[in-house]
Amino acid sequence: MNTREPLVGVYPGTFDPITKGHQDIIQRATRVVDRLIIAVAVNAGKEPLFSPDERVEMARAEAAALKAAHAEIEVCAFDNLLMHLAQDVGARVIIRGLRAVSDFEYEFQMASMNARLNPEVETVFLTASERQQFIASRFVKEIGRLGGDITSFVSPRVAVRLAERFAQERAAAEAAKKKVRKIRGV
Repeated sequence: MNTREPLVGVYPGTFDPITKGHQDIIQRATRVVDRLIIAVAVNAGKEPLFSPDERVEMARAEAAALKAAHAEIEVCAFDNLLMHLAQDVGARVIIRGLRAVSDFEYEFQMASMNARLNPEVETVFLTASERQQFIASRFVKEIGRLGGDITSFVSPRVAVRLAERFAQERAAAEAAKKKVRKIRGV
């Protein structure tokens, strides 16, 4: 009888916001591991649009909507080294998505550094499916912020969250303009 330990994988990212490209990698990663942890990086250096709690909430909703092949999916935020998180959750695999050759150099460097930090954890690269290769959260935000249609890049739930956030940004910008005009006496 084979009683191997469940294979735990971590799929780290900022997920600001989670896109259909991320969902594609999550869906496919569930065919590789028994338990997948979507690890939302706090990563304040990237100046995210959504707070860590909001990104975790969106990732949970998107994960719940997926039909996971064979894996249990969990979502958590983390603000420490990825290898520390992997050790804490018993992960033996890091899942990384590759969209294009341009991603490879950065991902290769990260995988090499992570292997130095913990040689017991392997990095597995999954290439984005053809339909999702070009999707990047930063482009989705830019298109949405400028009034473009983002529904082919994110789920309807995420599209609504983005529209609400952009409306808040526009309202705040308009209020700031009014305040400046009032100060100037215009």
